[in-house]
Amino acid sequence: MRIVIAGAGEVGFHLAKMMSNEAQNIYIIDDNEDRLSYVQSHLDVYGVRGNAKDINILKEVKVDNCDLLIAATSSEETNLLVCINGKKLGAKRTIARISNYEGIGSEMRDLYSNLGVDSIISPVELASKEIQRLIGQSAFTNDYEFEGGKLSVFGITISGKSPLKDKSIIETQHLNPNRSFKPIALLRDDKTIMVQANTTLLENDIVYFISTPESIDPITTICGQECYEIKNIMILGGSRIGVLTAELLEKKYKVILIEKDKRKAELIAEKLKKTLVINTDGTDVQALEEESIEDMDAFISVTGNSETNIISSLVAKSHGVKKTIAGVENIDYINLSHNIGIDTLINKKMIAASNIFKFIRKGEVEEIANLHGVDGEIIEFNVKAGTKITSKPIRELKIPEATNIAGVIRGNEGFIPFGGFQMQEGDKVVVFTHTDSIHEIEKFFH
Repeated sequence: MRIVIAGAGEVGFHLAKMMSNEAQNIYIIDDNEDRLSYVQSHLDVYGVRGNAKDINILKEVKVDNCDLLIAATSSEETNLLVCINGKKLGAKRTIARISNYEGIGSEMRDLYSNLGVDSIISPVELASKEIQRLIGQSAFTNDYEFEGGKLSVFGITISGKSPLKDKSIIETQHLNPNRSFKPIALLRDDKTIMVQANTTLLENDIVYFISTPESIDPITTICGQECYEIKNIMILGGSRIGVLTAELLEKKYKVILIEKDKRKAELIAEKLKKTLVINTDGTDVQALEEESIEDMDAFISVTGNSETNIISSLVAKSHGVKKTIAGVENIDYINLSHNIGIDTLINKKMIAASNIFKFIRKGEVEEIANLHGVDGEIIEFNVKAGTKITSKPIRELKIPEATNIAGVIRGNEGFIPFGGFQMQEGDKVVVFTHTDSIHEIEKFFH
């Protein structure tokens, strides 16, 4: 597969890193020599110095023969133009990273499509919706729904009072009499462990379950947690993510947004309908106390500074706020959250890269998701007739050891499949797999 990436910034680099592990034929374009040198010294990709808007540069990387053109620079105008030019030159599929796509109406979306932009990814929109999901399930560290919630994958911490603590999965199977959920992986000391029947769960493990809707509450209970009600939310930072998150949440919750810049705060107050916008310095602990931070059920810090977001979230935790979410720009920070006491760290660039990544998967891929800090992927495949996955029951298929056939959606119902289950045409199959086993599992669906 021939892939061209315009932009060697964090999104471009993270995409190239993910894709280079797949042994793809990757070209990355950037006019910044330092960024390009960094990418080439760390990854096995072809670096081309130049402006991706330049037709001659696109011809140099043979964009007419590429399977996928991804425009991921920091300029949305550049990204649109690169995709339009690339499509005209013969690129099979084009994807543009657009920062303010959430504010674009359907007519503009259709226009972009007609011009040659096949898909648009908005990091801001994706991050805001992830925050909204996390607020909706207060006990979870991650939450991802498939097919409108017919199946859910989520992370939850094992508490000291959980009946799962210090027991293996097989020892606690009586807690799952309907076989309507199963643990698929766990995070322990930043290491990903694929859950097997003999895996023992320990206190403070973050365990990732897949579940049908009716089993979400029972799982929360047996993990020794509770989904507390969230009513009051404080958002620190009038960034694009902060404003869009407030728009999404103000319909259901009482939201306060804090912005230090007076003019910016005034503009945000005019835009938001129900959110209380306060002009104050949110890095000042006394200012947060004056705005009754101790009365908040959730605190979301999404300023433009990662360190500010982390520290302010820790301040919120120290004042009794149960749910804390911090946005970080540095991808390397992602694994820190559970060690330092913050519920979830999110990185909008990583979320965007993961959404783009599904376009290079073989087989009939419907969705793809990455869990923060977990070395693996959740992939939803469409099952086609005659593929290997339909030939035998699961236990006879010789599925790679680091792979779990986690869930199946058949018709309008979600199932948790075990050894005797056999897939059939039309099923949607949710697979959790270690990164190294992706190629092997793709063969079953291709």
